[in-house]
Amino acid sequence: MEKLKVGIIGCGAISGVHADAIMSSENAVLTAVADIDQDVCKEAAQRYGCTGYTDYYDMIRSEAIDAVHICTPHYLHVPMAIQALKAGKHVMVEKPIAIGVEEAGELIEVAKAAGKHLGVAFQNRYNNTSKQAKALLEKKALGEIKGIKGLVTWYRDEAYYKDSSWRGRHDTEGGGVLINQAIHTLDLMQWFGGEMLAIKGNIDTRMLDTVIEVEDTADATVYYDKGAVGIFYATNCFTTNSSVEIEIHCEKGMLTIKDGELTKVCDGKKEMVVDDHHDGKYKSYWGDSHKKLIESFYKGIITDDETYYVTGEQSICALEMIKGIYASAKTGKKYYF
Repeated sequence: MEKLKVGIIGCGAISGVHADAIMSSENAVLTAVADIDQDVCKEAAQRYGCTGYTDYYDMIRSEAIDAVHICTPHYLHVPMAIQALKAGKHVMVEKPIAIGVEEAGELIEVAKAAGKHLGVAFQNRYNNTSKQAKALLEKKALGEIKGIKGLVTWYRDEAYYKDSSWRGRHDTEGGGVLINQAIHTLDLMQWFGGEMLAIKGNIDTRMLDTVIEVEDTADATVYYDKGAVGIFYATNCFTTNSSVEIEIHCEKGMLTIKDGELTKVCDGKKEMVVDDHHDGKYKSYWGDSHKKLIESFYKGIITDDETYYVTGEQSICALEMIKGIYASAKTGKKYYF
């Protein structure tokens, strides 16, 4: 079988994770990269032995590529993805799919009209810990879910935002800690917990109020349709990047994902179920499942089966949660989905 020809738009930090996954793929070959910074583009093209473009549109119009990965600032995801889809390319978008629910919906409709696959990089669904927890929940090994707790306590300083001018702004980042750092945790909370009825939350800017116009801290209560309750807290105001913690309280015990391990407590006994391998090459909080996610996306393209990857429709749930937290913070009331 001939390998898929793939291009990457945006050669910033996260693009290296995508590029390495493509380079080691059995199903794809990296054909081109694009970045508006000529030096960055040239360096990436030389490193991966492919063609470099300073205009992404020239790449998608000129290159005989099958799919593109979009690794650009948030506000560029939708317009670039739409152009790529209309040019006949399948698209993998880094999270978030968009900076708003409406934009995401527009992108999904374009993908449908173009008859192309649209995937979103929620790679933490592919972690060993996440997959095993999902399997245990689906077969109700510990009974029904009663509650879910999600905690994200990380550190971002002034330099982080000044290094990239698009960060920390509503129009270009789409929000703060919610849409950038904590969106993976929100995604897992809804993936594990299922349909949600409502959410109520608060946002604040406690350490970076002179630097950014978005929130650095947020909390929420999630009301699931089967009666379970979720609690969520995220901040960029801690002094280090602690491990994300997800705790799932069930009728017969508890599942906890923390420090790269899934542990189960049942009948007073605690056991480690599975762990996630981390080779230290990339930031630990990115996880090590981009390769799994990307290979699943390619399999979806090859077999024309979207069940292999996280679709645009599935990715909207986390954006809706963020929209609900913002709306609730403004009104002081629950936001109903």
